[in-house]
Amino acid sequence: MPATPEPDVPAAPEPDVRAAAPLAAGPGPGGIAAVIGELLGLRAQGRGGEAHALLCEAAAWPAGRLPGLADELVRAGLAADWATLLWEAASLPPERLAAAAAALGEAGRYADCEALLRQGAARPAAEIAEAALALAGSGRTREADALLGAFVKVRTAEEAVRLARRDPQWLTPRLLRAAEALSGTHHRDLVHALRVAKPPVQ
Repeated sequence: MPATPEPDVPAAPEPDVRAAAPLAAGPGPGGIAAVIGELLGLRAQGRGGEAHALLCEAAAWPAGRLPGLADELVRAGLAADWATLLWEAASLPPERLAAAAAALGEAGRYADCEALLRQGAARPAAEIAEAALALAGSGRTREADALLGAFVKVRTAEEAVRLARRDPQWLTPRLLRAAEALSGTHHRDLVHALRVAKPPVQ
């Protein structure tokens, strides 16, 4: 009696790795090229949500890759996507925000660095202090002062006092200089807030 043929079993579908390819390729040059290609394809297809998700993931890459990614995005006509990525990077933890700002400053992308720091100035005072001290610790005092200046410009004098408590000897004179550079009113308000602060900022 002939053997009964076994029914055909369909092969398991191969996983779709296309969307994961850019980040799987790593944050090196190949990874950057893959991200650019993926973004161009998503934009062409009107898939803005997926493009935004990809930018959020790229924002979390090691800070040293951000300047190269910025160059390639702008070259590909995706300057708006670079602005979106900067916005997302502004929400990174303080030490990673500091690293991103330092990397952009070291690459000479000062406008991008300052935009990142302005956007990051909305976070809690304690996080701004941590980021500023991290920048100073890596030798990026210019970026630290830019962050403090952005903070003083958009926050109250009382919030600046709370920030200064993290390291009064280092932060207080820099906050005062930033306030003075903005206006006499900013400076007077901060001087007064420091004078009446309880407990005193020492």
